Amino acid sequence: MQKKLLSIFKYQNSRIARYIRRNLVTLFFAIFFIIGLVLFGNQFVLMAQESVERGIPLQELMPLVSFNMIRDVSLILSLSLFLAIILTISQLYKNSEAIVMNSLGLSDKHFIIFIQPLVLLSFILIFFLTIYAVPWANQQKNIMEEETKNASEFSFITEGEFEIFKQGDIVFYASESKSLDTVGEQNMEEIFIYAFDNEKPVIVLALKATKYIDSISDSIYLRLKDGVRYQGIPSKDNINILNFDLYDLEIVSGEFQKSVAIYTKIEGKNTLDLIKEGGRYAKAELQWRISQPITVLILSVIGVFLGKTSPRGGKGINLLIGVVIFMLYYNGLLVAKSSIELGQIDPIIGLWGVHLLMIISILLLYQFRQGKIANYLDKISIFNKKKKIHA
Repeated sequence: MQKKLLSIFKYQNSRIARYIRRNLVTLFFAIFFIIGLVLFGNQFVLMAQESVERGIPLQELMPLVSFNMIRDVSLILSLSLFLAIILTISQLYKNSEAIVMNSLGLSDKHFIIFIQPLVLLSFILIFFLTIYAVPWANQQKNIMEEETKNASEFSFITEGEFEIFKQGDIVFYASESKSLDTVGEQNMEEIFIYAFDNEKPVIVLALKATKYIDSISDSIYLRLKDGVRYQGIPSKDNINILNFDLYDLEIVSGEFQKSVAIYTKIEGKNTLDLIKEGGRYAKAELQWRISQPITVLILSVIGVFLGKTSPRGGKGINLLIGVVIFMLYYNGLLVAKSSIELGQIDPIIGLWGVHLLMIISILLLYQFRQGKIANYLDKISIFNKKKKIHA
């Protein structure tokens, strides 16, 4: 064991190892800068558009961009390091440097050892981000969004404009609208509503309406006053007409808001609280956080294997395969996380099953690179031929 550790330390301090790490660091920062510039630049543009549309000063929305950056930086780190490893190893083969190294007895496992200091550093950084920094950023983002919502609590009903609620099931119009001092309430006049009830069209006309939030259910209602409700098709005899003094209509379901609140609350919870809490949502979020740094270790090995190419071959195909693998890996983790939340798979399997599949893929890729799979297939072919001859 001691000899192995000394051997690894010797490899890590060799000129070849330092040369590979230097190239890897250069490519890593270049890729990180490009991806970060595109992603965060796009977020800034979207935030600027929202600032114009909602009439909110841009400086008040900038903290949201910062919180999103903290949330996304672990993903960018993983992808940047993965692509940098592929490019670094590919460059060695492209320049025939890897062939010389192979002749000196250096193989894939040595390349994996050479890049470990950077991989472990990324692992620690991403672990800190996903376990501590990202939950804090999500919590601060939720608080800020809640404060913004409370400041103009559902003041989305604009006078003189048609509003759509419940994914298009309700169309609403008010000629006049005025916010009240009570949070979440609005007074409106000359109301028109078009909706569906039991697959029958409903038209409601009212002189006045007040929008309020139910304190128990968190649903948002319109309390219509002095109006008439028509249900059915006007050209037919089965139309129902109801005159009313007061009529409450739900426009936003409290159950929907609660489900969103639970999701965002879980994302912003402290990791220790998730461990204590248990439950599907907590277990899914906990596994997701732990999985982020694990992916760095697994992808670093895959990156070395994908980097091997012929001196005449291009690096583009390796990068493309790498991006596809990265997308499949992360999407697989997201699907597993959602499946835990919905109770479709056992948390014991959870996201660990996706990691296990990736490790199996690494073993198969290693066997393929060593030519063992081809030899195994040849042996099967020879065995089948002998069997036919004896038959």
